[in-house]
Amino acid sequence: MPDARYDGYIFDLDGTIYLGDALIPGAQATIERLRASQRGVVFLSNKPLESCANYAAKLTRLGIPACADDVINSTEALIHLLRERHPGARVLAIGEPKLLAELTEAGFEVTQQVDAVEVVVAAFDRTLDYTKLNLARQALVRGASFYATNGDKTCPVSGGEIPDCAGVIAFLEATTGRKVQEIAGKPSPHILGAALARLRVDAGRCLMVGDRLDTDMTMGVTAGMDTALVLSGVTSRAMLAESEIRPTHVLTSVADCP
Repeated sequence: MPDARYDGYIFDLDGTIYLGDALIPGAQATIERLRASQRGVVFLSNKPLESCANYAAKLTRLGIPACADDVINSTEALIHLLRERHPGARVLAIGEPKLLAELTEAGFEVTQQVDAVEVVVAAFDRTLDYTKLNLARQALVRGASFYATNGDKTCPVSGGEIPDCAGVIAFLEATTGRKVQEIAGKPSPHILGAALARLRVDAGRCLMVGDRLDTDMTMGVTAGMDTALVLSGVTSRAMLAESEIRPTHVLTSVADCP
């Protein structure tokens, strides 16, 4: 039976539930066990390039049935944040067509009319050009609010890496004298806030499970959640020994999830 302390579980994906296109042994049984015990389960990804529906389809293909509502990515976290602070705002987004479509679907007005922009969003964008940067710069100079999906220096994708979000943020900060107000993705508390809202579970009754100390464990601890570090991804016992972060649980893999 699952640990009685937890009503909800938030799982990182790559390195925790699967490695590339291979399900980590025991992951399927763990999720089945939690769901059978009426525990809430949501999956978390920091990558905004794939939709939640695509992540859900991958999980289903690997043997863990899932729908889009079972997944939170950094775009979902951004939308959750903007709905709280700027509902229905006019947004200028440095991002790909999928991001613009998701913002529109969420009730925001996506615009490139600089004098109308209320919020500037910086995200990963393989179509990045000077025009986009200049419009965003002008809107920020005019006083628009400033948010980002991620602060990563790179976002690995199949076949290479794309322009980094951190570089876009740095350019806009340097040319406007403005600082990004919030970054929605890991290790920001906003992505956890979106996951908790989806689960409808208090942080104190939820377990954050992931393979990274600097994101998964850090944001769980900051949010007042119990944490479970799995050693199936990027973190080794040697790295844990050198870290100041002390997870609640240290597991060989998700198969040992309490």
